[in-house]
Amino acid sequence: MTTEDGSPVPDYQSLLRLDGRVFIVVGAGRGNGRQTAHALTGAGAQVVCVDVDETRAREVAAETGGEPCVVNAATRDGAEQYVSTALDKFGRLDGVADIVGMAAWAPVLEMTDDDWAWSFDMCLRHAVLAVQVAGRVLAEGDGGSLVFIASISGVSSAPRHSAYGAFKAGLLSLVRTAADELAPRNVRVNAVTPGGIATPRLLSSTPEADRPPIGKLGGLARTSDIAAAILFLSSDMARMITGQSLVVDGGGARALPVLDGAADADDDDGGAAGLNRPSPTAWPVPRRRSGGSPRSPHATSATA
Repeated sequence: MTTEDGSPVPDYQSLLRLDGRVFIVVGAGRGNGRQTAHALTGAGAQVVCVDVDETRAREVAAETGGEPCVVNAATRDGAEQYVSTALDKFGRLDGVADIVGMAAWAPVLEMTDDDWAWSFDMCLRHAVLAVQVAGRVLAEGDGGSLVFIASISGVSSAPRHSAYGAFKAGLLSLVRTAADELAPRNVRVNAVTPGGIATPRLLSSTPEADRPPIGKLGGLARTSDIAAAILFLSSDMARMITGQSLVVDGGGARALPVLDGAADADDDDGGAAGLNRPSPTAWPVPRRRSGGSPRSPHATSATA
């Protein structure tokens, strides 16, 4: 203790611990969600692993010692069921990490009404339901944390991102408004906003020679990088952070190489929403371009 500063020094490492707490990971089946389930349990939490795919939900629950829950999180019944699973199994709820997101790229003049409706369900509806259903439980209890996966597309722009970008921007607005409304009830609401991520689906659809570097600044983030950000925002290390968007893009999304076709960045086949819309024709295999710009009318960015 210095003579001029008598403030106590906390045990900073303990602020990242989540011992005795219960979290729901929506879209836990693979990629960002699987890594998030491991990050939270590694810090001492118990988790409910939500996915629309039963095998994935059960496998990740087995890996983490969690509880599987197979629902469509884009329905109110699904959201109520995963919250009930947490309360019935563990007797409490301390937070939600919502990983769900998926994009169907198309020129804005060609997006159909069905495309817009599907994109809303996949990118925003599940988050609204998480706020309303899980957020109410947290607000009526001792508080807690809600963390969502947004996208750099919600704060920037690129061709063929109209629906995806619009609903990710809406998600960021929802985060800010929910944070304002729920702060008096000790509920924090934040978003992780990625650039390009080396998700399982991107890795399986893109030849290694055509990918940006993985895990290096200016390249693709690992799914574990996103999970680490979610762990931070879910912990007491971030107890004075709410209504914020934590950008995890390797230092500048627009520096990434441009990919032809559609390169998913922050989604894992819909996670717990279970709405498999993009077809092989809608998802051409991404190819790395030399030169070009994210604003090129013939390319989409690697930073969905």
